[in-house]
Amino acid sequence: MEARRPQTKGSSLKLELPWHSRFDLLGITFLLFLLGAVGALPSIEGSGRDLDYWGNLSRFASQFFPPDWSILDRTLEGLLETVQIALVSTLLSIVISIVLSIGAARTIAPLWLLWPTRMLLNLIRTIPSLLWALLAVVIVGSNPLAGVIALSFYSVGYLAKFFSETFETANTDAQQALRSLGASPLQAFQFGLWPNARPIIWSHCLWMLEYNVRSASIIGYVGAGGIGLHLKLYAESADSWNKFSLVLLCILAIVTVLDFTGEKIRQSIRDQLEGKKKTD
Repeated sequence: MEARRPQTKGSSLKLELPWHSRFDLLGITFLLFLLGAVGALPSIEGSGRDLDYWGNLSRFASQFFPPDWSILDRTLEGLLETVQIALVSTLLSIVISIVLSIGAARTIAPLWLLWPTRMLLNLIRTIPSLLWALLAVVIVGSNPLAGVIALSFYSVGYLAKFFSETFETANTDAQQALRSLGASPLQAFQFGLWPNARPIIWSHCLWMLEYNVRSASIIGYVGAGGIGLHLKLYAESADSWNKFSLVLLCILAIVTVLDFTGEKIRQSIRDQLEGKKKTD
């Protein structure tokens, strides 16, 4: 269907397009998502029993207070182990992801390497972090090393995808210019593409560290080390919810600190990107 003729009013020119032409891929995707979510509402059902939801919630929440501060020392030890697991696994996943992301970036890798690498990353992301933790516990036993292995594999699936998308959307003019001047692919990447992608790469790394701290708090449920083991022990004891609440408060504190610090670093990254755009 052709667009309607332009209508002039005075010196202004207005072009009226058919209504369906206003839907781009993003609009269609959002519309399908909205229709799918609304269509799924009738299938979301409760137990069918007449329960006092607020009464049950209030009675359960009352068991959390006051927190039992007598276990603070051992909780902090478990929290330190959790942070250590997150730091080591994030570092390992960053190194591995940078290598894999080059093979998964359409603008860098040849087709024979592109699709196998992407399929490998899809396979890694298919397995949840708890399942990775179970597999690691089976292989190396119940210890922090299992947590490092599990979160490293899980993080690689996402970080490599984020990195490859960053390389694909980065400005490649400098990289192509260096290649035309005789630079090797590695030199063109190091001096042409990497400086443009580096701020966003570090932002993704920071997000992954924050995520791994929270994930390391959960994988202890299956024996992969960290504060999760404490959560499991207290959750299985009927009279230990006040201890459980203290562990949650400590996790909340470290996550809040990471979130505040991360926001400051991300703001610095955004300022650098804006300053670079102005100079360009």
